[in-house]
Amino acid sequence: MDSSDQAKVVIVSAKDNFLAKSLLTKLERAGVRADFAHARIKELEQHAAEMELVILFMSEELNETPETLVYLKDTIQDRERALYLIGEDEEYENVKKVIPEQLVTEVFKRPLDIDLLIKKVTSYLDENTGEKRKKTVLIVDDDITYMRTVHEWLKGKYHIGMAANGVQAISYLAKNKADIVLLDYEMPVANGPQVLSMLKSDSETGQIPVMFLTGHSDKESVMSVVGLNPVDYLLKTISKEALLKKLDSFFASRKNQF
Repeated sequence: MDSSDQAKVVIVSAKDNFLAKSLLTKLERAGVRADFAHARIKELEQHAAEMELVILFMSEELNETPETLVYLKDTIQDRERALYLIGEDEEYENVKKVIPEQLVTEVFKRPLDIDLLIKKVTSYLDENTGEKRKKTVLIVDDDITYMRTVHEWLKGKYHIGMAANGVQAISYLAKNKADIVLLDYEMPVANGPQVLSMLKSDSETGQIPVMFLTGHSDKESVMSVVGLNPVDYLLKTISKEALLKKLDSFFASRKNQF
C-alpha cells in the first residue's frame, strides 16, 4: 500500500516538545504514518483531511489559544476522528471545558508509557481503518430523541453521524463519507423523499444507499419512493436487534457482490 493511502496520526503540541518528537519517531518505526503539528489552526488545517487520530499534548499554553481546541473539537466531531490526550488531571479538566468527554478516546497521564500508547494507536488503526474500518451510518431525523436512541443502539458496531434535517445531512456528507443513510420519511421543510432526491442528483452522494425510517406502513407511502431506489423501508417501531440484523445483512450482501 502506498503510504499516502494510510491513515495519518497527528501529534499536536503547543510548543516544540522532545517527548512528542520521540513519539513521532517511534510511531514511524512501528510503521505508522505520523506527523507533528503545533497547536495552531493553520497547521492543523494542513492535516485535517488525512488525520485519523489526533494525539494532543495538554499544557497550560493551550489555555492561551482556546480557538485551537474549538477547531480540534469541531474537526474530530465532524469527521469522526479519534482523540488521545496526554497530560495531568488539571490539564484535562481545562480541555474538557471545550472538548466534551465523549469525544475523547483515551487519556494518558505522565510519565507517559510510550510503548503502551503505540500499542493503543496501532490497535485502533488496525480496527478502524482499511478493510477493517467500521462502517459509517448517517442518521437523518428531526426527532432528536429517536435519533439519539438509534445512535445508542448502533454506536458499538458502527461509526455514527447525525443530522436533524436535509441541509445538515448534505453538509455532513460534503465533509465525510457514509456507507448508508437512515433517513426519516417525514421531516419539516424537506421530507425524506425530497432529501433522497437531492442526494441522488449529486454525483458525490448519488451512490450512497438509503434506508427510510417511517411511522407509516401504508402501501401508498412505500410506492411513492420506489422510483428513488431506497434499499429498504423500515418502521420506526423496529427493535434494536432487528435494525442491527438489517444493517448486518445489507453490508454482508454488498460485500458478497464484490
